[in-house]
Amino acid sequence: MDLVRQHAAPVYEALMELRKRRVVPFDVPGHKRGRGNRELLDFLGEKCVGIDVNSMKMLDNLSHPVSVIREAEELTADAFGARSAFFMVNGTTSAVQAMVLASVREGEEIILPRNVHKSVVNALVLCGGIPVYVPVKVNSQIGIATGMETAAVEKAIREHPKAKAVFVNNPTYYGIASNLKKIVELAHEAGMLALVDEAHGTHLYFGKDLPVCGMKAGADMAAVSMHKSGGSLTQSSILLAGPSVDGEYLQSIINLTQTTSASYLLISSLDLSRRNLALHGEESFQKVSRMAQYARDEINSLGGYYAYGRELVDGDSVYDFDVTKLSVYTQGIGRTGIEVYDILRDEYDIQIEFGDIGNILAYISIGDRMQDIERLVGALEDIKRVYEKDPSGLYCGAFIQPELVLSPKDAFYGKKISMPIEKAAGLISGELVMCYPPGIPILTPGEIVTEKIIEYIEYARKKGCSLMGTRDPECTLLDVMA
Repeated sequence: MDLVRQHAAPVYEALMELRKRRVVPFDVPGHKRGRGNRELLDFLGEKCVGIDVNSMKMLDNLSHPVSVIREAEELTADAFGARSAFFMVNGTTSAVQAMVLASVREGEEIILPRNVHKSVVNALVLCGGIPVYVPVKVNSQIGIATGMETAAVEKAIREHPKAKAVFVNNPTYYGIASNLKKIVELAHEAGMLALVDEAHGTHLYFGKDLPVCGMKAGADMAAVSMHKSGGSLTQSSILLAGPSVDGEYLQSIINLTQTTSASYLLISSLDLSRRNLALHGEESFQKVSRMAQYARDEINSLGGYYAYGRELVDGDSVYDFDVTKLSVYTQGIGRTGIEVYDILRDEYDIQIEFGDIGNILAYISIGDRMQDIERLVGALEDIKRVYEKDPSGLYCGAFIQPELVLSPKDAFYGKKISMPIEKAAGLISGELVMCYPPGIPILTPGEIVTEKIIEYIEYARKKGCSLMGTRDPECTLLDVMA
């Protein structure tokens, strides 16, 4: 990485120059620097709405970057160790979908774990690709899916030699990392692309003593959520590509779904965040790791909770662990993760990332302070004292891997009927069902509904998980194949 060049922030600098010039706008957006919407101006401030501008020559164009955006993307590629980088303003969802759409066509297979984000399944609906799911192990103590075992990946490759790509989560929402370097090697030996979802892995590129990042492992493409742990604005992300990828072709794939009215608020936040991470990322993420470890130690000393870490590493399905993740198993105090999540928000004004059947995740990043950690630990201690009950009878929430019998595209676009979920056992789902967050589908289009799945969905509903994905806003009805 060229640290001298990394001091530049081309898009930000161009916006500052635009502000100095006081250009009279006869283009969009129609609020005209906030003058047409006083309430918006008062809410966001003149500095913000003043740079909510349209693409113009001095600011470049995200769909076809040739000047300041292109330079900013080149600096990002340099900072992340990639051949090329692309700014994404439709979230990491669009980056994940671009990876899949650039790799898989109608009827072609892609090897992946079942615990992928819904964006992967939606990409397969769009392109007609066929998922080949690698079985994932479950840690029965805490009820979460772990990573992909290399032997299982090797078996899938051997049984599906015409698959176009292998897709890997790095890390999972809970901090679990597979043996990414070995999986990439297996994919490349078979002539397949290696695609990496690093929605929760921006810091892997800059921190020390963390799981290997996608580009260092030799992956062909990686989708990175800069807005999660990297400090940019919500909805901003980057797509990284290695030397084997045709950058011009990938740009054309991105342009299929990404907006032509890209927000310069998002673009400039990527530019500034990249500069900050390139110059200060290592020390920042060392601080994050220290805070997360302190929180783990304090929470585990309370009893009942289990804030897990590197002790889960087994060298295979849990090849490594992201120590910046504060994942906590809560059922030891007799409460599900979603119950603790709700109590923290409603009673203590603490908003954590998510709660599921067994766990909570508190996202610790470069913006956190030690006093925030202390407040969280104190709240968890108080919750244990006030809300603890007998944990017997709680369902651990073991990961369910349904059977896929129809391609996601055929199921999604096929003829369907709607019926109560509790009556759908034995039928083929025509839509997604999931708890969000984390957005990992319980059911995807093309999978068989079972009694076990129905029980899990109803248990999640009863415990307060946010179910979504169905046409029915209440998620009580499910579209199944007619």
